[in-house]
Amino acid sequence: MDAPRLPDPTPTCTLRPTLDTLRAAWRARRPDAAQRRDDLARLRAAFARRLDDMADAISADFGHRARPESLIADGMSVLSEIDALRRQLRAWMRPRRVGAGWRLWPARAQVRHVPLGVVGVIAPWNYPVNLALIPLATAIAAGNHVFLKPSEHTPRSSAFLCELLAEVFPADRVAVALGDADIGAAFAGLPFDHLVFTGSTAVGRKVMAAAAPNLTPLTLELGGKSPAIVCPGYPLDKAAARLVTGKLFNAGQTCIAPDYVLVDAARRDALLEALRFEVRGRYADPAARAADYTHIASDSQHARLTALVDDARARGLTVLPLLEVEGARAFAPTLVVDPGNDAALMQEEIFGPVLPVLSYRTLDEAIAFVEARDRPLALYPFGDRAQVEAILAHVVAGGVTVNDTLLHFAANGLPFGGVGASGMGAYHGRAGFDAMTKALPVLWQSRIAVTDRLRPPYARVARLVDWLVR
Repeated sequence: MDAPRLPDPTPTCTLRPTLDTLRAAWRARRPDAAQRRDDLARLRAAFARRLDDMADAISADFGHRARPESLIADGMSVLSEIDALRRQLRAWMRPRRVGAGWRLWPARAQVRHVPLGVVGVIAPWNYPVNLALIPLATAIAAGNHVFLKPSEHTPRSSAFLCELLAEVFPADRVAVALGDADIGAAFAGLPFDHLVFTGSTAVGRKVMAAAAPNLTPLTLELGGKSPAIVCPGYPLDKAAARLVTGKLFNAGQTCIAPDYVLVDAARRDALLEALRFEVRGRYADPAARAADYTHIASDSQHARLTALVDDARARGLTVLPLLEVEGARAFAPTLVVDPGNDAALMQEEIFGPVLPVLSYRTLDEAIAFVEARDRPLALYPFGDRAQVEAILAHVVAGGVTVNDTLLHFAANGLPFGGVGASGMGAYHGRAGFDAMTKALPVLWQSRIAVTDRLRPPYARVARLVDWLVR
C-alpha cells in the first residue's frame, strides 16, 4: 500500500464554523432510523474493504504492530459494535411506555430517546481506529452528527480515518479535525451537545475544565492502575497465560491492561516462573517474535517506560526482563518484584509491557491494597466463586473480567467506562446510545382529567385533595 498523504493540520479558526455547519445540517434534517441504519451499513462496508490499509497505517505509526492485533482490536471490535448497533437500533428508538401513576389517570406517559445534535469525539493513539470509530458509530446510531479529533501521535491512522469517513459521510454529517495539543484544547472547548474523550486521567481533567464553561455533557474513558488478584488455590499456569495475553496484547498499551498483579506470598516465585515460561514459549521463534511482538508507539513513550524500569533498578528492586527484542522502539516484557508504593511504576499507569508482581499475606490484605488506591478502570480477580464475590463486595471498578483479562470490553451488551479517576459515563451498546441521546419524558393528557377540578376555590375540592394525598 502506498503511504497515505498526511493531511495538513486543521486551522483553529475553522473549528467553530465546522461545528456550526454540522449543527445547522442536523437541525435541518435530523437523521431518522432509515438514514442511521444506512449510514452504519455504508461505514461497515467501507471499513471492511480497507482493513488491510488500516493495519498498514497503524503499524507504520507504531514502527511495528502485530497485524493480528490490529485486525482484532481495531478491526473486529469495530465491525462487531456496528453490527450490534444496527441489530438493536429500532428497539432502542421505540418510545418506551411508563406508568404515569394513578393520581394522573387517565394520562399516559412515555420516554423517547431523541438525538442531541453534534457529538465531539477525541480519540487516543493506542487504538487509534477502534477508539475513534466505536464512539462515532454509536453517535450516528443515536441520530447525531459527529466531529472527530483523532490523535496527532498516529498521523497515518488519522489520514486513514479522514479518507474512510470522507468516502462514507457528507462533510456536514461527519467532520474531522487534525492537529496537536493546542487544536485538541480548542476542540474540547467547543459547545458540543456531548463530548467523548478517551485518554489519560491528567488530560481528562483538562478536557473537563475546557468543557465546563459550556456545560458540555461528557463521557470520559480514562485509565489508571488496573489490578489483577490471583487468589489462593487458583491454577498459576492458567492465571499466567491469561495475564500475559492481557499484558502483552498491543505491548501493554491498553487502558485496561493489568497494571499490576497481587498473588499470595507463598506462590509469588512460582507465578514469576509461570509468567516467564508463558512469555518465552510464545515468542521462542525469532521470526514469530519479530512479526508478533508489537513495538511502543513513540520515542517519548519508550523513554518513559525506560525511566520507570531504571527507577526500579535504582531502588534495588528485582527486575526480570523476559525476552531479547529487536527494534528501535521494541520494549522487552519485564517483571518487577514487590515494588513499594514509592516506586515510580506504582505511582502512574504503566501503559507498556512491564508488570509489577506483588505478594500478599491474606486476601483481605490484597483487597485493602486495591481499595486504598483510585478506583481502577478494570479489575481482574482470579479465583473461585466465593473468593471473587468477596473481592467484588469491596472493590468498585469500571469493569470486571473474572478469571481472564480484557474481555469485558468486547462484550457489546456491557457498558464500558470508568469510575472516579478512571472516568465517568459509559458507552458500548445501549449504554452509548443512552449517553448520546436525551431520554425525553412525554406525558399525554386525556380530554378529561381530574386536574380539571384542581383550582381555587380549593374549599370546593377539599375531599378530592385529601384523597390525592392519602
